[in-house]
Amino acid sequence: MVKTPVIQVVGYQNSGKTLFAEKFIKEATAQGIKVGVIKHHGHGTPEVYDQKKDSGRHRKAGAVVTGVSGGGMISVQATKENEWELEQLVRLYDSFDLDLILVEGFKEERFPKIVLLRDKDDMNLLNKKHVIGTIMKEILDVPIDHSYHYDQMNDCIEDVLKDVRRG
Repeated sequence: MVKTPVIQVVGYQNSGKTLFAEKFIKEATAQGIKVGVIKHHGHGTPEVYDQKKDSGRHRKAGAVVTGVSGGGMISVQATKENEWELEQLVRLYDSFDLDLILVEGFKEERFPKIVLLRDKDDMNLLNKKHVIGTIMKEILDVPIDHSYHYDQMNDCIEDVLKDVRRG
């Protein structure tokens, strides 16, 4: 059972997900909320570590999990045969004493979602479950609950953070 609240940010490429996440993290942090972020990298395997450094050499030798710790930071890389499920990642992050886990991507998952729409072609994203807010780059002539224009991103962030603080 996960104790940390989770909020997802979903949308297609170039919809503003990362900009929203960045603004959200800055505002949450300014309000004293400790945020952890999980980003889905849907374009192949991300190369995060230098193969020439110790942890890269450990991985190359066959380690399934490698970690580097120092100066109050830890960096962990773990490998498995198929994709990591979001639930597994959330359980891992739950151990870090966070106030909130922000997930960028994983459109099909069950957590409350902020959906970013580029235009009317992205409307199918509103069929996803657990949509708690929508940010639109262009005004759409469709009634959508809890919707904000792209210029109102900060208003959406503040409304979501109010809900987070209420618990």
